[in-house]
Amino acid sequence: MLRFWRAVTTEFYTLDIWRLEFKIRAMALPYKVATLLYCFNEQDEVLLLERAQEPNRGFWSPCGGKLKMDLGESPYACACREAGEELGIQVQAPDLHLTGLVSEHGYQGRTHWLMFLFEVKVKVNALPPPHAEGRFEFFPRAALAALNIPRTDREQIWPWFWQHRGGFFAAHCHCHPDGRNEWTLEESRAESRGSRAKKKFPGTTRRAPGSRRSTLD
Repeated sequence: MLRFWRAVTTEFYTLDIWRLEFKIRAMALPYKVATLLYCFNEQDEVLLLERAQEPNRGFWSPCGGKLKMDLGESPYACACREAGEELGIQVQAPDLHLTGLVSEHGYQGRTHWLMFLFEVKVKVNALPPPHAEGRFEFFPRAALAALNIPRTDREQIWPWFWQHRGGFFAAHCHCHPDGRNEWTLEESRAESRGSRAKKKFPGTTRRAPGSRRSTLD
């Protein structure tokens, strides 16, 4: 029993806590929307960021960032803004190709994510300077297997990106509390094998201010 004082009537009341019913509901996870920028140089090496911030701190992944949803920012506008902020290059919507749309349910038990995967058609042949988000490096495709990359990237995102490069895919990942990831490929429009050789992305090579040449050139 709990006994409490009612000051207005100067009376004591008792509360039988055993008769009370409590309902505990799981707290809803936040849902965040972000863009990822897949950039390549003339040697078709991919530009990756070793992240210094969460999520995925210490892992190599494409650069990008969250949409400014309070401003109603579009995914394309976000990608263009992030290219300027992180890469130091100015791009517009026609410089981007939406390769993938990936949703993650309960990533790391903390957040639901919706990610727009953009390939930047403009070639970036110089490393952007390091900044608060981490440091950049170019890698050939074959080197990714030995890199420290997020588990979801290794399991399906990178394989599906390579498979659908020049096309489009949509996928969903249900991240279970026990560490299992359950994947669903919801849409798949892979580019034909010969079409990419014929279809070279237009645009010029751009170099970020204060940048340096790739160490892998």
